[in-house]
Amino acid sequence: MKIGFLGLGAMGAPMLKRLSEAHPGATIGFDANDAVAIAACTAATTRRADDIGSLVAESDVIFSCLPNNDVLRTVYLGPDGVVSALRPGAITIDCSTVGPDATRDVYEGVKAQGGSHLDASMLGSVKQATEGTISFVVGGDQNTFDRAKPALAACGQMIRYCGPTGAGNKMKLVHQTLVAGHAVAVAEALGLCLETGVKIEDFYDIVTKGTGFAYSRYFENRTPRMREGDFSPLFMLKFMLKDARLARDMAPNAANYPALAAVIETLEDADAQGWGDDDFSAAMKTVESRIGRGIAK
Repeated sequence: MKIGFLGLGAMGAPMLKRLSEAHPGATIGFDANDAVAIAACTAATTRRADDIGSLVAESDVIFSCLPNNDVLRTVYLGPDGVVSALRPGAITIDCSTVGPDATRDVYEGVKAQGGSHLDASMLGSVKQATEGTISFVVGGDQNTFDRAKPALAACGQMIRYCGPTGAGNKMKLVHQTLVAGHAVAVAEALGLCLETGVKIEDFYDIVTKGTGFAYSRYFENRTPRMREGDFSPLFMLKFMLKDARLARDMAPNAANYPALAAVIETLEDADAQGWGDDDFSAAMKTVESRIGRGIAK
């Protein structure tokens, strides 16, 4: 089985490395940024393709990890994209966080060329990609999922089939509404601590060690970082904002989800203040600007 990988950024590069280790001599990578591609392929000890077409033409399975709907459509459906060079019987696996409508367009394009497409959205970030512990939520045809599962297993542990094409996207986006909501709720709770004199360290111990229902892994992991003033990106705020907007956009009636709208507004405020490339815990920066107090010790 020959495996190609398109998009070798923060997530794609370590995934390619794991695939190369699991399938030595059978992987090839490509990124539109030559410097990124060279670094990733060197680290993975794998070959670098000159373009999308040459990678696709020799691959049985093609992974992609791309930033948004527009890039996904261009990479797959553009004049020099995946579909133009796809071999009948090939499987494409898109690990991007995109909307289900974009995935359906790609699914139909791949199918018309005799291939099969899966949307395999990821739960996790760079740490999980490096460790090979990503969780995949997958949409597409069941038989394609069964064929592709061994390749996914090189990169992840929980690999869950969710239903027909787009089902993986939907599951990921609903998941992200909770993650984004946690970030904003934690920021506001910590803001209340600052304004009312509640000691944050006491609050932290009560939430993480007590028997209430306020605990989340996000709260436990991010609160100490925020107290140290560390907003270095584990997952960029601009990407969380993108995910929250995609979740809103797939709702039949977005007005039914006012809490999601409020979360998006807070993330938009932080992005407008210049925190988009920082960790999504920088939602705290919006609350700081509202109350005139900082979370850092």
